Amino acid sequence: MNARAPRLEARFWRSRRSAAVAGIVFGVLLLAALTMLRVALSADSLQSLESDPARRRLIRISLHLVPFAGIAFLWFIGVVRDQLGDVEDRLFSTVFLGSGLLFLAMLFIGAVTASSMTAMLAGSDVNADVWAYGRTSTQALISVYAMRMAAVFTLSVSTVGLRTSAFPRWVAILGYLVAVVLLVAAGEHRWTQLAFPAWVLLVSVVILFTRPPIREVAAEQTDPPS
Repeated sequence: MNARAPRLEARFWRSRRSAAVAGIVFGVLLLAALTMLRVALSADSLQSLESDPARRRLIRISLHLVPFAGIAFLWFIGVVRDQLGDVEDRLFSTVFLGSGLLFLAMLFIGAVTASSMTAMLAGSDVNADVWAYGRTSTQALISVYAMRMAAVFTLSVSTVGLRTSAFPRWVAILGYLVAVVLLVAAGEHRWTQLAFPAWVLLVSVVILFTRPPIREVAAEQTDPPS
């Protein structure tokens, strides 16, 4: 009984359900963080943030959520790769892993610059030029570069999902649409950023409530004797 318990626990952490739970946690946390950040930074003027402590508090809360969202996303990537197993396509799995890690890195860097901007507001004399530079850098990192990597991640996951029947076809097609929107309009329209965590949340819910596909693994280790 004691010998089986660690084996069952390890199996759970590598299961589809584990990937689904991690994706749901990531989707919910990043949706909340991006929404709060957009609401708090809706006003362009520095004076509006200096005079409104509620907005500064909203920014701090959103930044505290980002690391936990990143941890969940990293776990989601790992479990999905483990689930692919023998049917993993090296090309798409490399793009999938690389784009996911780059997205995460840019998201964290954007969160760091946003934290620095929030710390500046605690001072009595905030340089407006430095503030504008930090705001522009944060928006470029998250809205443009991170979301472009999220689009590549969505494309690769949708393609792998179609090839392996890991989730329904309509989810993959929706993923292609989300990727196109992120590639074209993520830097222009702020709220389009929510499409990526919403899609990951949808994929995770679908994975959680659907049965895994039955794969037929061909025996290719040795050629039949002539």
